[in-house]
This record gives sequence, C-alpha cells and structure tokens, in this order.
Amino acid sequence: MSTAMNFGTKSFQPRPPDKGSFPLDHFGECKSFKEKFMKCLRDNNFENALCRSESKEYLECRMERQLMAREPLGKLGFGDLVDGQSEAKSKF
Repeated sequence: MSTAMNFGTKSFQPRPPDKGSFPLDHFGECKSFKEKFMKCLRDNNFENALCRSESKEYLECRMERQLMAREPLGKLGFGDLVDGQSEAKSKF
C-alpha cells in the first residue's frame, strides 16, 4: 500500500552564498601563507586566536591575487591587527 501525499510540494531553489564563491588556489600562489597558518595552528593546539596574524597574511595574499573579493581587514575581524597591535597586547 503506497500513500504518497504531496502537500504543496515546493521545489528547491538554490542560491549562491552571500559573499559569492571564490576560486581555489590551483597554482599555489598563496601556498606558503597557508602552510605557515596551518603550522601555527598545529603548534598552538589549533587555537586559531593565536594565529590571527598568519590568517590575516593568508587572506591578504588571496585578495591581492584576486582569489577572493577584496574586503577591508576590519570587516574580516582584523581591525586590531591593522594598526600593528595584536588582540592579546591590547587587552593588557
């Protein structure tokens, strides 16, 4: 016995992400920055707050090479690093 009920079946309409998609780094243009960031994460037990400067450098590399849309660093959460200060230094 098959009872298939379709109560107002809605079709799924996919939409792109809010920020859009960005190309992968196929040519390894930012590989050294990524490796530096990943090493920092491993060395610091994956505490990403301790690797913010490496993350910032990686994102800057991607923006400079048009692998992602250019965004102000403050909007990406690095406003405190733009002035050369780290979050840890500004708290103490």
